[in-house]
Amino acid sequence: MEVERESLRARQLRARDLLRGDLEGRDLDEYVEERLLTTTLENVLNWGRSNALFPMTFGLACCAIEMMSMVTSRYDIARFGAEAFRASPRQADMMILSGRVSVKMAPVVRRVYDQMLEPKWVIAMGACSSSGGMFANYAVVQGADKFMPVDIHVPGCPPRPEALLHGFNKLQRLVKGQPDLGWRERYNASGTEEWARFESGKPTPEAIERAARAVAPKHTQEPPDA
Repeated sequence: MEVERESLRARQLRARDLLRGDLEGRDLDEYVEERLLTTTLENVLNWGRSNALFPMTFGLACCAIEMMSMVTSRYDIARFGAEAFRASPRQADMMILSGRVSVKMAPVVRRVYDQMLEPKWVIAMGACSSSGGMFANYAVVQGADKFMPVDIHVPGCPPRPEALLHGFNKLQRLVKGQPDLGWRERYNASGTEEWARFESGKPTPEAIERAARAVAPKHTQEPPDA
């Protein structure tokens, strides 16, 4: 405690000297370097957005129960600034698709998404909204990304609130402009996409090369042939 008091007193004296104009040379440089942070406006905006997301109050099926648990004291999504679920799409910028999406419900979900604020993000929660899950039939859309953009997929049936929180944290990093690598990038699995396969299931060398170019960063891509 005594050391903390001395450190506080030293900071107070340095602040007083700065106001008086007594700090000069190296002392002034150190004082300024300790208190300044340089960044860009875009980074500041993305940081603010990632910590002030407004989810849409929108539940589709049983996964909605797990989504509701996010605001309880046990999981407390308020730690990440996203506890204010909005009842109007015009006040929300994040949608959590918590359950299966039927063919009849897809146009309604899309309309709600179109009415949300820009920029906006979507989390597909659970196997049903991500890929249709156990409902492999004509009545359920086999993945919400068939009719709207999806940023994060959270697997599970249903996923626990911890899994949804993990997906939300991934979305925060995506909003900040620091997205996690996909599994194809992590495990060097370019070319395993469905569109890149032979009928036998093995990707062609040309497909592997095209897929590698598609996921490569822009600064590493070779310029097109003249």
